[in-house]
Amino acid sequence: MIEVALSVVAGLVLFLFAVNNLSDTIKDAVGERANDWILKFTFNTWSSLVVGTLLTALLDSSSAVIIITIVLVNSKILSFRQAMGIVLGANIGTTISSQIIAMDVGKYSPVLLLLGFVLLLISKSDRINKAGKIILYFGVLFFGLFTMENAVEPLRDEPFFAEWLKKTEDPLMGAIIGAGITLIIQSSSATVGMAIILSKKGLLSIAGGIAVMLGSELGTCSDTLLATIKGSREALKTGLFHLTFNLLSITLGLFCFRPFVNIVEWVSQNAPTERVVANSHMLFNIMGVLIFVWTVPFFERLLNSLLPNKG
Repeated sequence: MIEVALSVVAGLVLFLFAVNNLSDTIKDAVGERANDWILKFTFNTWSSLVVGTLLTALLDSSSAVIIITIVLVNSKILSFRQAMGIVLGANIGTTISSQIIAMDVGKYSPVLLLLGFVLLLISKSDRINKAGKIILYFGVLFFGLFTMENAVEPLRDEPFFAEWLKKTEDPLMGAIIGAGITLIIQSSSATVGMAIILSKKGLLSIAGGIAVMLGSELGTCSDTLLATIKGSREALKTGLFHLTFNLLSITLGLFCFRPFVNIVEWVSQNAPTERVVANSHMLFNIMGVLIFVWTVPFFERLLNSLLPNKG
């Protein structure tokens, strides 16, 4: 049991290490262009939504995109209304990673590790060097998933672990567990990734995986709220809008949990369990955005009245 736990921790550390460095490396490679894209194409809520989606898919981190947005809002470069659209888009963009995780790409991680290492070893070009780092970190990310996937295999025969996972069958308890894990490891992608892996190994049911996914959406708000500390009122309102949107979406998801599970299963058409959980992540966030995007003016007025700008 100790060996299993250590292997899972090792895989998780590799995953989180890769996610953090991958986001930083891509931001470094893209440079100021990310900020330029945000400023150029965020002329209304829908265009801001598209920018948030594409940047999050590119950077593989909704938190990174939202934190960049908070910084730009704090600097008075972006308005609160523009930031709201980006936040909604980031919630859609983050679902791309769960689709990739469900593709069983872990077994190809050595190819990416070797290719990235060779590029770093032989290249003297800064551009190729950055490309090599990005490929290498993708390899580390997938290898971390592969490590966790192999590590949890023996847990099938552990009664204690099986009993603990049964708690996720209760949607509220599963969501609390997902939120708690995300709060600790500070990565909703890692939480959803673990849910997909456990579902693939038959250790977590579809309902349990979806409940954990719902909770991860709440846990991911913590780091973006931290980014608003000592910031402007506009920055604080951006963080609070992210929290409010996720909290309302999760509440609605829990209230309509069984119908939502049925919709996901119908859309997935007898797909493997891990693919169903990944699809639930994408459907939940897209449906949440489509429901709440129309309320952006209302929440803008509400938060402006609750937190009026000083002076």
